[in-house]
Amino acid sequence: MSDAGMLEEFLAGAFVDSAVFALRPDYRALLLAVDGIVPGPGDQDSDALLQAAQAAARRALNGGPAEELPHVAAWREAYRAFGAKPQRTRNSLEALLRRAESGLPRVNRLTDYYNAVSVLHQIPLGGEDLTRYAGPPRLVRATGAEPFDTVADGLAVTEHPDPGEVVWCDEAGVTCRRWNWRQARRTQLREDTSAALFILDALDPVTDQELRAAADDLVARLTRLGPGVRAARRLIAAGRAPDGED
Repeated sequence: MSDAGMLEEFLAGAFVDSAVFALRPDYRALLLAVDGIVPGPGDQDSDALLQAAQAAARRALNGGPAEELPHVAAWREAYRAFGAKPQRTRNSLEALLRRAESGLPRVNRLTDYYNAVSVLHQIPLGGEDLTRYAGPPRLVRATGAEPFDTVADGLAVTEHPDPGEVVWCDEAGVTCRRWNWRQARRTQLREDTSAALFILDALDPVTDQELRAAADDLVARLTRLGPGVRAARRLIAAGRAPDGED
């Protein structure tokens, strides 16, 4: 990607299939494409942000289980709607909240930023290397034939989603299984990533305003990672015209 126009063109091809909206008409996806990032490993700023997120998670949980939070419970319902067992395969936000007490993972600067923003704003949020995409992202119910590039027992393997499973994919295969459970190895963020796609997910009771606030926060932090950082975004929701900003 070389300019904001190309980022917008990439996002224009993204879509959420009607079969997904049939499961959850309240679902919204805010896609954020960012280019011009100066890559690097985790640093003091990303670690400080993760520490702030850990403290925020402890306050939100207040000693109770994550699944009792209304927005986490909504994702558990969404998982059950396509046959997943949320107590075994937890959405990304719930997984992070459960790790916050012992410490959120430190991976690389971009991953640490989006994980922290996910916890601070209490929404599932995924990040992937934009240059490794084969065509635009789409959220569909899987046929079961799509390849998913992952790691099992330390070895690279190709798995396949269950038929009917909600997955993000591109022309080469699945990029994230079970809506926002596990991302593919192929498109994962690395220390040399300079262009990224972030997917922010929302179900009721999370509002559009809260969803946009999370995106604003992430963009504000990413713009510090290079003088030429550019961003484009698109909100996809059932029965609405595409909402593009930036």
